[in-house]
Amino acid sequence: MSIGMPPQLADDDLPELFKVADAASINGQRMYLRSTKLRLSFAVLSAVLAAFSFKLGDKWDVAAMGVALAFIITLMIEVWMLLSKPERAWYDGRAFAESIKTLAWRYSVAAEPFPSHIAPLEAERCFVDEIRKLINEAPSDSIVLTSPMHITQQMKDLRRASLFERRESYLTGRIKNQLSWYSGKARLNVRLARRWRIALISIEGLGIVLAILKAGQLISVDAPGIMAAALGAGSAWFAVRQYESLGRAYTFAANDLGTVYARLQHITEESAWARESADAEEAISREHTMWRASRGAS
Repeated sequence: MSIGMPPQLADDDLPELFKVADAASINGQRMYLRSTKLRLSFAVLSAVLAAFSFKLGDKWDVAAMGVALAFIITLMIEVWMLLSKPERAWYDGRAFAESIKTLAWRYSVAAEPFPSHIAPLEAERCFVDEIRKLINEAPSDSIVLTSPMHITQQMKDLRRASLFERRESYLTGRIKNQLSWYSGKARLNVRLARRWRIALISIEGLGIVLAILKAGQLISVDAPGIMAAALGAGSAWFAVRQYESLGRAYTFAANDLGTVYARLQHITEESAWARESADAEEAISREHTMWRASRGAS
């Protein structure tokens, strides 16, 4: 194999278990965020409708009926989230997927506990044992495994490569990939945190103006109440997304991975490589553990 083209290991080359857990996490995240967004939107809609009155005949107030309907929909969404727990599928799926991924990379580049000096069959048996432990610890109600575990051919090919090829593949496909992801997410979250702060301050300022106008009887609509609901919904969404805390965490992770890359790129001995690459995976896993803790997942 050409030295200039070391074997590569992409997400599609990982065991099927990773893809199952990854899909479960993505679906759980999508459902959780959509449901939260809908719930907050209907809460604001309730405040908007409550500020008006549309009489239907002498008895019924259409706006009030709309408020009741909005509250019913909000309640139904809340009950659905309580029963289906999409956030749990999100957190547990991501944790399981990342655990599979780190084991696959450890095996593929001959990191501890799969150093290059052990026999191929022994390494495979050890890998299967580690996967079995993860499966036993995985929540049965949020992660549904649909296929047996297997070591892909790409993983075996990379493991059989030279230390130089394994090192280059790991630095490019794993460390640089993660570094780029964390750097991009750090910049994005810092930017979004700033925008949301400005938006919330703007709502607060507008609420003050409208409250003064209402106090002076210059407006009759309960606009301050609408602004209060919008501020509450915006603050809740800001808390759910955790832009500021994630921006700091991702920045720290990117800096940590930059140090890891510098430490790994000059290793030329198998024993040192097995130890140092395993430490690198521990650093990556630590970031995912901190992420789950920040989300309140156990």
